Amino acid sequence: MKVTVADGVALNVRHRVAEGRAGSSAPAFLLVHGLASNARLWDEVAAALAAAGHPSYAVDLRGHGESDLPAGGFDTATAAADLAVVIGSLGLDRPAVAGQSWGGNVVVELAARHPSLVRALALVDGGWIDLPSTFSSWSACEAALRPPALDGMRAADLRARLRRGHPSWSATAVEATLANLREGPDGRLSRRLPIDRHMRIVRSMYDHPPQGWFPRLTMPVLLMPAGDPSRVESAVAAIPTASVRPYPGGDHDLHAQQPDRVAHDLLTLVRS
Repeated sequence: MKVTVADGVALNVRHRVAEGRAGSSAPAFLLVHGLASNARLWDEVAAALAAAGHPSYAVDLRGHGESDLPAGGFDTATAAADLAVVIGSLGLDRPAVAGQSWGGNVVVELAARHPSLVRALALVDGGWIDLPSTFSSWSACEAALRPPALDGMRAADLRARLRRGHPSWSATAVEATLANLREGPDGRLSRRLPIDRHMRIVRSMYDHPPQGWFPRLTMPVLLMPAGDPSRVESAVAAIPTASVRPYPGGDHDLHAQQPDRVAHDLLTLVRS
């Protein structure tokens, strides 16, 4: 389905209906991808949530997936405002909201600005990304985080690279990742999110890290870090309602690598 969030801007939303719970009041989940990703990465998590009786709505943010590519609005604040419109337009009753990577930063701002819209918040290896503390200057950040040139690559070659690099991922996760780019009739790939828009989002992340929003988070917040959980100690100290479920040795794309465990933790967050 498509949801209009501004003049000339519609976002694609992948809706998964709850199984066996027609008319149930089980809370819905709003699922938000990271930078240069797409809503399909949540498909296996959404399937597990549906099997447990919870509907879900995975959103393609501006310029991502099947959503529109406008001239502007490529920043964290606009992405958060777009999600507030999606919640209202779909009539969602305080969904549990999960964001991965940059999507975590986005949903932190959403929940801080609109606490009445969010039942609970899950931050999947993101939401605490603080680029100024990592890079000494914007120029250093820009050089390090500028995405590689992929336009013109054969889809078959990238598919093979993904399978080698992520042997634990399912075919569904590999194909969802491939959908970060658009495949032409000749089998060649091109970017859905152009590099200039990508870097506008990175600049927004650099200029506006999410830490200032942490004290305003009043709903239950679950931090789900991949690797060393000490990375989130300062965030846990700043968020009054925080808890942590670490994924030692986990992949940054936890929702692709371990969808069943991610779904289990999301359900535990809501049910508790």
